[in-house]
Amino acid sequence: MVAQVQTPRTYSPEEYLALEIASETRNEYIDGEIVPMAGGMPNHNRIVRNLCTLMTVKMQGQPYEVFVADQRLWIPKRRIYTYPDVMVVQDNLIYQEGRKDTIINPLLIIEVLSKSTRNYDQGEKFTFYRTIPTFQEYVLVDQYSHHVQQYAKTGVKKWELQEYDRLEDEITFGSLSLAISFADIYDKVEIERPEFEQEVLSTNL
Repeated sequence: MVAQVQTPRTYSPEEYLALEIASETRNEYIDGEIVPMAGGMPNHNRIVRNLCTLMTVKMQGQPYEVFVADQRLWIPKRRIYTYPDVMVVQDNLIYQEGRKDTIINPLLIIEVLSKSTRNYDQGEKFTFYRTIPTFQEYVLVDQYSHHVQQYAKTGVKKWELQEYDRLEDEITFGSLSLAISFADIYDKVEIERPEFEQEVLSTNL
């Protein structure tokens, strides 16, 4: 007897949205597949809170708006619905046609890296984001160490990488003409020492 391989069910965007509105948890939609999103750890939530607070205060009176976690984004060229950790939109929101709960015009996106999504956020997801015409800046914040990667669009299919790993650094968001202290982003974030550092420290006590 030949074992039958069950093909995963695919959903239309309309089916996904109907399910998502009724769902108590957030799920991504990737070209027909519904993928549950992992819950955030305390460090993840602290970083998102710090970024949202800092950016909102510093951009008061300017034509930018900050959104976090629960704001859905539609990427039409890849048929993807997702919820970036932080998004900044310039001027007016542009909604997906026929909806008032899903936007399509982020200027800047920030993702806080977790162990389960790190590779996806740094690789394939960044590729998806780059299909958005308004998208100009991508920032990846590590929640396990003091490390930030910042990608800025410099031309057609050209992106420049800047890395930060010192608390005295200041991160300048070129798309917003805004600077934020690296230390403020990591305020109250509990960074654990790597195991080998803990062993050296205990040996020297």
